[in-house]
Amino acid sequence: MQHHNPGAFPDGFLWGASTSAYQVEGAWNEDGKGPSVIDKATFHDGITDFTVTSDHYHRFKEDIALLAEMGLKTYRFSIAWSRLYPDGDGELNPAGVAFYQQLINEICRQGIEPLVTLYHFDLPWALQQDGGWSNRRTVAAFERFAITCFEQYGQQVKYWLTINEQNMMILKGDVIGTLPPGTPDPQRTLYQQNHHMMLAQAKAMVACHQRLPQAKIGPAPNISCIYAASARPEDVLAADNFSALRNWLYLDLAVHGRYNNVVWAFLQQRGWLPTIEADDMATIAAGKPDFIAFNYYASATVSADMPEVARGELNSKQQADQQMAGIDKTVYVGCNNPHLKQNQFGWYIDPVGFRITAREIYARYALPLIVTENGLGAFDTLEAGNKIYDDYRIAYLREHIAQLRLAIADGVELFGYCPWSAIDLVSTHQGISKRYGFVYVNRDEQDLKDLARYRKKSFFWYQQLIASNGTTPDAQIEY
Repeated sequence: MQHHNPGAFPDGFLWGASTSAYQVEGAWNEDGKGPSVIDKATFHDGITDFTVTSDHYHRFKEDIALLAEMGLKTYRFSIAWSRLYPDGDGELNPAGVAFYQQLINEICRQGIEPLVTLYHFDLPWALQQDGGWSNRRTVAAFERFAITCFEQYGQQVKYWLTINEQNMMILKGDVIGTLPPGTPDPQRTLYQQNHHMMLAQAKAMVACHQRLPQAKIGPAPNISCIYAASARPEDVLAADNFSALRNWLYLDLAVHGRYNNVVWAFLQQRGWLPTIEADDMATIAAGKPDFIAFNYYASATVSADMPEVARGELNSKQQADQQMAGIDKTVYVGCNNPHLKQNQFGWYIDPVGFRITAREIYARYALPLIVTENGLGAFDTLEAGNKIYDDYRIAYLREHIAQLRLAIADGVELFGYCPWSAIDLVSTHQGISKRYGFVYVNRDEQDLKDLARYRKKSFFWYQQLIASNGTTPDAQIEY
C-alpha cells in the first residue's frame, strides 16, 4: 500500500528515549543495593563491567535536564529490583526507594512522562542462587516487587512495562548473560522459566489494574518480522515456525492467555513442555495488557535447511547475537538477506521491516502500540570541540521513523516512540564502545575519564523532530 500523503503523527504522541538501570546507573553496590545476575555474569575480556556504567545514579539531574532540553515527552527507564529488595524478597531498602522517588520527581518536574520498566534482565542474585525463574517462589517475589513499585510511585507513573525482552532471555539467554553457564537441560529449563515469567507478568498486570485503575501496563518483547529465504513452500513454513517461536509465543500468552499451538507442538516434540499447575492458565488469562510495547532492531530471514549460495550464504554470527535468527535445522535455519544492508555489528538495517512488524502486531492483537527500543549502535568518535558527527544515526532513525509514519497511515494505533538510547550506556555484551545515545558519555572501556556529557549531532536533529511532531525528518542541522 502506498500513501502519497501519509499524514502526521497523532497529537500527544510520546516522543521519548530509553535506558535500563544496570546499563546506565552504575553505583552497583551503593546505598544498600544487592547484586543482580548481571553483576555476577561473565562477559568478553576487554570490555567494561557494570559497576559504574554512565554513573546516572549520581548524575541523573544533569541527564534529565538534557532529556528535557531535547524535548522528550516520555523517558523509559527501569527500576533495579535489587536496589529496592537487595535479596529479591527480603527487607525493603529505603535508600533504593528514595533514589527512584527522586528520579521520578525530577522527570516529572521537567515535564516528562515517566515510562517504567519493572524488569530489565537484572534478577536479584539472591533469587538466582535459589533457582531464579526456575523456582516458583520468584513469581511471588516479582509480584511483591511490582506492588511495591505501584504503591511507591503509582501517583506519578501512568505507564508501566512488565518484562523487557522476555523472548530474548529465553532464546538468547546465554548471549545476554541471563542464563548461567552450565545450566542443566537448558532448553527445558528456559521454557519452564518462561512459564513462570508469564505468571509473574500476569500477576503484575492484575495488581496494577487493582491498585492503579488509571494506569496502563503492557509487555515489552523484542519483535521482528520474519522473511522466508525464498518462495519455496518449505522456506515459508520455516519462517512461520520461527515467527511463532520468536514472537507469538510470548504475545499470545500475554494477550490471549494461551500457548501458541505451533510452539506447543514444538515443545511437546522436544520434551520441553513446562510444568503447569492447576490455576496457572487462568492466572495468565487474567492478566490483560492495555497496550503492547515492542523493541525492534532488525528483521530476520530463515530457510528450511542450510541455504544454497544462490539463496544467501549462512551468516557466521547467527548463533552469537540476539538479533540473529540462529539455527535449529529441523525447524528453521537463519540465513543472510542479500536485499538488506548490515551495520558494523552484522545487524540488518530494515526500516520497511519496522512497518511490517508494527502492522503484524496490531493486526494480530488490536492493542495500542508503543516502540520502546529502536536504534543504531556504532563506534562514535569524539572530535575537536567535543563534537560527535553521528549522521549515520540520524539516517537510521529518519528512515525508521518514516516507516512508522506509514504504519500509522496503514491504520496502526501507535502512541509513542522511544529509541535506544537516551544517553550512551554499556551495551550488554559489547561494552561502552558500542554507543547508541543522543548524548555522548566521555569514558571508554577501562578509563572512566571525566564522564562528561556532550550533545551529539543527533541530539539536535531529534530535538527539532520532536518540536515539529515528526514533520521535519529531513531538516538540516547546523552543528
